[in-house]
Amino acid sequence: MKTAPLFALAALALSTQSWADARIQGQLQDATGHQVAGAQILLKDSPYRAVTGKDGRFQLPAVAQGRYQLLVQYMGASPLVKSIEVVDGQPLELPLVLDGAVERITVVGQAASLSRSLNRQKTADNILSVAAADAIGQYPDDNASESLQRLPGISIERDQGEGRFVRIRGLAPDLNTVTYGGVALPAPEAGRRAVALDVIPSDLLSSLEVAKSLTPDMDANSLGGNVEMKSYSAFDRDSRYFSFSAEASHNRLEDKTSPKLAASYSDTFDLGDQVEVLGLALAGSWYERKFGSDNVETGGAWDGDQLEETELRDYRITRERTGLAANLDYRPSEQQQFYLRGLYSEFSDDESRQALGAKFEEPLAPGQAGSAELSRELKARKETQTIQALILGGQSLLDDWTFKYQAAVSRAEEDTPFYISGAAFESELDGLSYQGRQKPVLTGPAALYDAGAFALGKVKMADTDTTDRDNSLKLDVIHHWDLAQLTLDLQGGAKFSRREKRAYEDAWSFKDIADNATLADFSAGQADYGLGTFGPRIDRAAIARLVGSLDRADYLEQVDSAINDYAIDEDTDAGYLMATANWQKLRLVAGLRYERSKRQARGFSALESDDDAISPVTANRSEDQWLPSLNLRYSFSDQTQLRAALSSSFVRPTFEQLAPGMYREGDQGEYEAEFGNPQLKSMTSRNYDLSLEHYMGEVGVISAGLFYKDIQHFIYSADLAGRSGYEDFDQAKTFINGDDADLYGLELNYVKRFDTLPAPYNNLLLSVNGTWTDSKATINWLEDGGLQSRELPFPSQSDKTANFAIGYEDDRISLRLSAAYQSQYLLEVSELDDANYDLYTDSHLQWDFIAKWFATPRLQLSFKALNLNDEPYYVYTGRQSLNAQYEEYGRTFQLGLQYNTF
Repeated sequence: MKTAPLFALAALALSTQSWADARIQGQLQDATGHQVAGAQILLKDSPYRAVTGKDGRFQLPAVAQGRYQLLVQYMGASPLVKSIEVVDGQPLELPLVLDGAVERITVVGQAASLSRSLNRQKTADNILSVAAADAIGQYPDDNASESLQRLPGISIERDQGEGRFVRIRGLAPDLNTVTYGGVALPAPEAGRRAVALDVIPSDLLSSLEVAKSLTPDMDANSLGGNVEMKSYSAFDRDSRYFSFSAEASHNRLEDKTSPKLAASYSDTFDLGDQVEVLGLALAGSWYERKFGSDNVETGGAWDGDQLEETELRDYRITRERTGLAANLDYRPSEQQQFYLRGLYSEFSDDESRQALGAKFEEPLAPGQAGSAELSRELKARKETQTIQALILGGQSLLDDWTFKYQAAVSRAEEDTPFYISGAAFESELDGLSYQGRQKPVLTGPAALYDAGAFALGKVKMADTDTTDRDNSLKLDVIHHWDLAQLTLDLQGGAKFSRREKRAYEDAWSFKDIADNATLADFSAGQADYGLGTFGPRIDRAAIARLVGSLDRADYLEQVDSAINDYAIDEDTDAGYLMATANWQKLRLVAGLRYERSKRQARGFSALESDDDAISPVTANRSEDQWLPSLNLRYSFSDQTQLRAALSSSFVRPTFEQLAPGMYREGDQGEYEAEFGNPQLKSMTSRNYDLSLEHYMGEVGVISAGLFYKDIQHFIYSADLAGRSGYEDFDQAKTFINGDDADLYGLELNYVKRFDTLPAPYNNLLLSVNGTWTDSKATINWLEDGGLQSRELPFPSQSDKTANFAIGYEDDRISLRLSAAYQSQYLLEVSELDDANYDLYTDSHLQWDFIAKWFATPRLQLSFKALNLNDEPYYVYTGRQSLNAQYEEYGRTFQLGLQYNTF
């Protein structure tokens, strides 16, 4: 055992050095007394380094005795150098103050927000893009997702013109995760894992951070990355703080004005003889937006260049967002911190959709006339989504040990009470036609617009409720070592999560309920439709009165009410080991994470030929994931650094893909069904990143990054009819795991404040970024007894995304013009064997503008203009000339004021 003496010597050296080590801690402020976050604290000619937190505090946990030069580096300020001496075992408390340019840039304004974001990005252990809270305010964005689209590699999925879900590097929202205070948020929507970020008001957040590479202590269930929403703490500010804002927005399409209010408060308090150890931060936001959209869509119903059906849609929408956040911090000493975080967010969407649809007897070319089955239909519902989270945690320091612990309870719900899922009035007419293939608006004889020509058909009603609960416990233990020219943190931890997703739906079909009734009996005037002539609207209240006069139990659809119900339980246990090392100019974070998950899915199945007998279905599956990762940062100088990252990650199938319910229609040998697949494997990915960053001037960066993802078990929709186990089916649509997929790309980013130019040009700011992405996936299908395949891009992946912003600010005004662009992307594969029916979302370019006037240092007036170029939403079928969906939203203008005590 020749190695035994070496281990003994190493243990003796460690124990001896540990006895002499001391902790250096303190707080960094600027000349005005505001905390400075994201600054680097270094001891020159040594491996000791730290980064200031949101409250400006820092800690160097185990510093050997001796004399040092302490160096503080922060973009936008001159370096601060301070001589210190560490005496054997005696802790040092260092209040530090930065002078110079930082006084101008760390308080308010575009440069302030850029400085905070870039300093956080520069000092991060992983590849990170950051939007500070005030950066969110520098753009005319209404919610968190629209704020994130300004970052490199980020694009958004819109609904009714509003940003909702976030894509990271071309990967769909369900392949990314969203956390709040480090806790994964559940998803309100029934079939999805993705969290719509428009339900979280940006007024409640201190910053948004997008992690594009993962470290072992992070949840690994994302392929694109993780969006972390950080909340305020009272200790983030040096004194009592209060802010209030009010806005009014006007939508030109609907000619509606909408109010918005937001307020926040924070302060620290004494507790007994303990001074300023208790912190309270509160934030609230309320926004009611009334708007609409005009739409024409075919759903891809083309036979070559001839149209089979089209539908005109007129939307009236009221969306209300309410958000509340409460954070309580207790810090009895530098060694003990405890916190309680609370979040409540409510999003209600009251939507009325009028539709005029036509199914042509024979496919028609533009300008041709023919016969068609017509339907005027109303869909009207009020959907309410809530997200709640309660997080209790703390941190304890004991010599060279750090203990972090957290317990969290979170819940999301989507409730859509008894609503009109479809009230149809039907007719048949000759002489119908349309003009144009991109906007095929229906035209016809006078009877097309005669309410009396449309007879009442079916009225479909529904009631849905979805809940998603996630409870978790987490523990992290860190031990710090000082080894000559190397500092080393060894960290380990465990996390236990229990998630329950429930979806319930009841459906009713009211038939033959009003003899000889026509739309004339239920009309509510003419629709205000901007794309053409629409005709009469259906009265929502009149339909509700008709249905309310009936006994709904007589019209319940038993099968439909059972098949879409499901319950899915996921139990996940995880553990990890991680090492963080500093050696000269190199910082390395490496480790291994293990996750084991058990899943049970319960639902119902029914067979039409068996008198719709309903029977329960249960499926179980478990998985093990071993997930190594490495993040490296090498500093060539104080301004230039290289990053590299290798990691493994995975993402579970969506709940829609896992739902076990099945309804088999038809007779044996001719069954047709659409169903989920609870035996799906998780998609896994090996991720590779390489980037170079150069920070310049008072506020600026130029960076380039390459990324590659090797994805296994790609999930797609397939028809299994004729394959093993489905020989009796004519159609068996479900989800399956496919072959490997590849995704790779390049990110470029340039941000600069032109502070070296003569006045007034030194007040100009420019931000430009672009991402080029490519991908390849393979799908299979059975044809004539043989397995066929074709390649296609990854769904939701744009080849190009770009952002541009130019700004100007001085002591009185702040101006910014911005643009966000994303190229077309694959939305849906309609036919496995025919690319001509693939649905693509067209490219999107939107210009926005914001102007602020600082009436006083505390009072701001603002003007915002959204969608200046009135950019529509367009989906096409195979070729750009063939409509699948076209939608217009109009421009929106906002006026506002903000008061704060900062």
